[in-house]
Amino acid sequence: MSRARDEMVEAQAPQEAERVVARLRPNARRLFLPAILVIATVGALGYFYGNFTEGWINLVLLAGGAVIIVLVGLLPLIGWLSRRYTITTRRIIVRHGFFVRIRQELLHSRGYDITVRKHGLQSVFGSGDVLINAGLDAPFVLADVPGPSLVVSALSDLMEHSQNTIATNRQKFEADSDHTIALGAR
Repeated sequence: MSRARDEMVEAQAPQEAERVVARLRPNARRLFLPAILVIATVGALGYFYGNFTEGWINLVLLAGGAVIIVLVGLLPLIGWLSRRYTITTRRIIVRHGFFVRIRQELLHSRGYDITVRKHGLQSVFGSGDVLINAGLDAPFVLADVPGPSLVVSALSDLMEHSQNTIATNRQKFEADSDHTIALGAR
């Protein structure tokens, strides 16, 4: 049995190292409105701070401005930074979440269907949603990626290369193993 396992390992071609093909984030246009609101808040703080005779009103103004900057500016930025898509030569990796990190992976060798969906401002800004259906319950979604047609062509090429590598290894193994191994034989 050990000999058969050794022959199977030898028959498989050495795997090439996994390389990163692309690292993506969703389109940054969702940060435009928060950036404008942060600039307006800082401007309003600069204009109104010191205009009140009571010192505590100035402190309340600063505290309110800080809360607005954190809620309107910092949280959307952290949300945007916490979502990453990595495409390698073997798989697609989606990471998202700040307090609870979620990581999803999909191997190219598994085979999948790819759909691009563009709506509203995505068409104007050249981005779109790439839906990858691998036969799971819900499609694997790369949401709002820039250049979705380029992503789709890269994924198609990687999936085809992966399928060809698996088929070649399988054919080579079947050609090398012409003999039958009887289980329990000594």
